[in-house]
Amino acid sequence: MEELGNFTQEDFNIFTIEGLEQRMVGIRNKIQPKFKIIGNNLSKDLSLLIDDNPLPVHIAQHLRRTKNPPQDTWCAIGGDKRGYKKYPHFQLGLYQSHVFIWLAFIDNPQFEKEIAQNFTDNYVAIQNLPSDYVISFDHTKEGVVPINKSDLSNGLKRWRDIKKVEFLVGRQLSATSPLVKDPQAFYNYILETYRLLVPLYKQALQSYPI
Repeated sequence: MEELGNFTQEDFNIFTIEGLEQRMVGIRNKIQPKFKIIGNNLSKDLSLLIDDNPLPVHIAQHLRRTKNPPQDTWCAIGGDKRGYKKYPHFQLGLYQSHVFIWLAFIDNPQFEKEIAQNFTDNYVAIQNLPSDYVISFDHTKEGVVPINKSDLSNGLKRWRDIKKVEFLVGRQLSATSPLVKDPQAFYNYILETYRLLVPLYKQALQSYPI
C-alpha cells in the first residue's frame, strides 16, 4: 500500500465555496485524488473480505448538476465497470461536517424488493452491529438514526414497499475527529466499519434470483 490518504479541514471547507463550478474545481482538485487512493486500497482489501476480485471504484462526478453545488461528494466501491447504483456497494464520502461510511442500497437497485424482504425477515445481523452504527433511508439527506434507537422492522418494510425509500447502514466521523487527521487510523476505521458490514453485503447478494 503506497499511500493511504486522509482528509483535512481544507477539504471539508470546499463545501462552503459558492457556485457550482467553483465548488466542483475544489472537489476535483482536492477530494477526488484522495478518493482514488483510498478507494483503490479499499477495493483490494474488500476483495479479501468478500472472497472476490477487486471491486470497481467509482468517483461521483455530479454531471447532472447545472446550478446548485453539491452538498456532499463520495466514491463507491462495488458494482461493475459501468456503474454501481444497480448493486449493493460500499460508499465513502464527505459533507462539510463529517465523513460517511456506508453499505448502500440507493436509486432502486436490481432485486431491491428481494433484498429488502430478506433483510425484513432476518435483520438480527443489523441489530447486532455496534451502537455507533447508524442507518438512513434517504441518501440525499444528512439525517441518520442510531441503530439502537431505530424502528428497524418498520423501516425495512417501508424500504421494501415504497419505491423512493432507500437503505444505508454504516458509520460517520466528525470532520474534527482526530481519526480523520491520521491516515493510518482513518483507513483502519473505514476498513473495520466495512468488515462488519460484509456479512450484510453477502446476505444481499444471496437475495439475487438464481
